[in-house]
Amino acid sequence: MATRSSSERLSTASAEARLGVRPSVAEEGARPLQVTAFACEPLADVEPQALGLTYFFDAAADGEPYSVTIAFSGRRIGVRGKPRPKDVFEVTETVERVVPGSGRLAITTRVADVAPGEWQVTATPVSDRRAGARSSRPAPTRRPRLPVASASGATGYAPVIQARAPGAHLGAWPALVGLGVAVGLVLQALLATHAQLPVTGVLGVSLAASLVGLLGAKAYYLAGHYLMRRFLPAHRDDERPAVWNAGMCIQGFVAGALGTLIAGALVTGLPVGALLDVTAPGLFVGMTIGRFGCFFGGCCAGRPTTSRFGLWSSDRRLGVRRIPTQLLESTLALCIAGPAFLAMWVTTPHPGGVVFVGAIAAYTLGRQALFPLRDNPRKTAHGRSLTMSLTGLVVLVDVLVGVLA
Repeated sequence: MATRSSSERLSTASAEARLGVRPSVAEEGARPLQVTAFACEPLADVEPQALGLTYFFDAAADGEPYSVTIAFSGRRIGVRGKPRPKDVFEVTETVERVVPGSGRLAITTRVADVAPGEWQVTATPVSDRRAGARSSRPAPTRRPRLPVASASGATGYAPVIQARAPGAHLGAWPALVGLGVAVGLVLQALLATHAQLPVTGVLGVSLAASLVGLLGAKAYYLAGHYLMRRFLPAHRDDERPAVWNAGMCIQGFVAGALGTLIAGALVTGLPVGALLDVTAPGLFVGMTIGRFGCFFGGCCAGRPTTSRFGLWSSDRRLGVRRIPTQLLESTLALCIAGPAFLAMWVTTPHPGGVVFVGAIAAYTLGRQALFPLRDNPRKTAHGRSLTMSLTGLVVLVDVLVGVLA
């Protein structure tokens, strides 16, 4: 059997790099199975403990979408005699829709309720059956043969293990969201000075609004997942978010922060409309920065894609080339922040609040347009189209009012 020379392999790798094609796991030298590592001595034995496992594999080059199932099994190292229930485990993970041509994938699972310590684990491909084939004579899909892989590693602090995966960086979300809040407050203070509003009072109310908004974002997220479990019985039990690692929703933040801003303005005697207007540019600059935290933190992920514009990212369970919906929403927020800032800097908006209302409506309209690109799009009969129609009308009326006034 003929083999390629080193120069030929280097030439092929260079060509693939220019075309944006990711090399296979074997060519990268990466281990197909990895145990999530977290080196932090103070948390080494803190309960609860969990074991994080990631299996890497390559999608088929072409053909129809198919599914892949991986069986993970493990045994705690150092167990003498008959192992106890917490000394062994067997779990399976299925990628329901592997899109041929999407390159490398990484499926991550977490095993809770196991004894802490060192583990020997094995990943075994169970099946990679065709998913959703409708034709009686489907086009053949030449799928790569997936290897059985073994690895060893230790358990870690469960909340950290739940947040870590290839492509999901621990601490990225709070760091970038915090930076977005700080930049937004600085921009708000600048516009408050320009509008001759008391900066101290404005920042005091805004800080309180930010804290209440964070609580509202957490409550909105948890409520949404509770309703999903309540009315969608097929929702997996192991997807139920724990309070310590559950995400947040921007709708909850805006609702909580808006209510606090209005209440704070009434209490402190600040003009409500003017306060909302000087807040709008900073709010959307903060969203511009914060959405990068979603991308690098592994939330609000887009659908898997084979497009050259796709970016490899993770939803903390599946790492794959995806539509970067978080970055698209970041761009949307920036496109709203720019005109809102110019409107506040160059003119004196009238009536008060017109800039804020228009910005929120425009963002809601654009966000609804991006929802179908998410990995878990909202499924409503008429809610999305109705929301887009109403917000589009609000934007139009808001612009007309602002211009005429």
